[in-house]
Amino acid sequence: MIREIFMPALSSTMTEGKIVSWVKSPGDKVDKGETVVVVESDKADMDVESFYEGFLATIVVEAGDVAAVGNAIALLAETEDEIAEAQKQAEALAGGGSSGGGDSAKPEAAPAPVAPAAENGAAAPSRRSDRVIVSPRARKLAKELKVDLSTLSGSGPHGRIVAQDVEVAAGKTPTVTATAPVAAPAPMAAPAAAPAPAAAPAPAAVVPGQVTPFNTLQQAVVRNMMASLAVPTFHVSYAITTDGLDQLYKQIKSKGVTMTALLAKAVAVTLQKHPLLNASYTDAGIQHRGSINVAVAVAMPGGGLITPVLQGADQLDIYSLSRSWKDLVSRARSKQLQPDEYNSGTFTLSNLGMFGVSNFDAILPPGQGSILAIGGAKPQVVATEDGMIGVKRQMTVNITCDHRIIYGADAAAFLQDLAKLIETDAQSLTL
Repeated sequence: MIREIFMPALSSTMTEGKIVSWVKSPGDKVDKGETVVVVESDKADMDVESFYEGFLATIVVEAGDVAAVGNAIALLAETEDEIAEAQKQAEALAGGGSSGGGDSAKPEAAPAPVAPAAENGAAAPSRRSDRVIVSPRARKLAKELKVDLSTLSGSGPHGRIVAQDVEVAAGKTPTVTATAPVAAPAPMAAPAAAPAPAAAPAPAAVVPGQVTPFNTLQQAVVRNMMASLAVPTFHVSYAITTDGLDQLYKQIKSKGVTMTALLAKAVAVTLQKHPLLNASYTDAGIQHRGSINVAVAVAMPGGGLITPVLQGADQLDIYSLSRSWKDLVSRARSKQLQPDEYNSGTFTLSNLGMFGVSNFDAILPPGQGSILAIGGAKPQVVATEDGMIGVKRQMTVNITCDHRIIYGADAAAFLQDLAKLIETDAQSLTL
């Protein structure tokens, strides 16, 4: 039987994907659950595994090319004898359509819940939420050699457990992985190097008069921003004195705490009192969230932005929150986030204060009810409660809300409580 490998939908907003690299080459044996290709979705590079055993007969969409979700990108032959027949079918698939002669179930169109990088050089974290991340080949090899993966430390990029680690643990001489593509025109990343995704390179020199095409991340941002235009929103501003927060930051900065984590924690704690600001609109009514997941906008190299999510931010201590944030940013900029790490936000922060911006309005992300724009804290001359003149550091925050479910009084009450927490009880953020 000849089956088609389809471009999977790796996120709810993905309409097309770019082939980053083929892990397998035409003629290679493919095991069930083994990574075949690395695909660039809207905001991350993801492994795509095979649902079947067989042989990669032919590649329809080469590395560097783009295919729509659901279109065939390769053919998988059940036996070696069927490879020639599959290659004949490839011409019918070259235009991006289905030949109709393969397996019509399209199992490869489903998201692959795997580590976001191929073993052959794409970076991935060894652990996420205390879960060991192992390459598909290493996991299979561990079963064959009876090696306990929980006892290993990965030697791959970011500490990922790869096949060589399993072989060393089993007392065997490590072998070089033979799955690097040889026929694909675009080479894969070097085995020991962190990935350099094609969609996020260092900005190239701008040629006057030249039109630079959008990369996939920028295209996703365009779609989201256009969708936001259909939502009726309003903005509310508030000036918050940050002297107490700044003092706390100086005290715990040496312990790895970031200002982003402090702000996210303050927002998350305040959202506990204002669940409506953490909700979203649906046609059926208000969607109340079960957890407080604070997304924070991060600019990406090469253009575009992504919003890594601090899941359950109100439940984490400030030190764990800071460690999680640093890990998320590192993997976001190398395009190694899992979809749920950037699309599960329930409330978003956008902080331009580090650029000297005083205040700005942020555009509401699709599927959320609120986003908070944070300006930089600056010394301001203010009147004190005793009628005197003093100098305090203040930052202006502007909240954008979906007016279909949130009203002005709701937003104002949230900002009032957020200011009270930051101004009078910042130390509680360390509890």
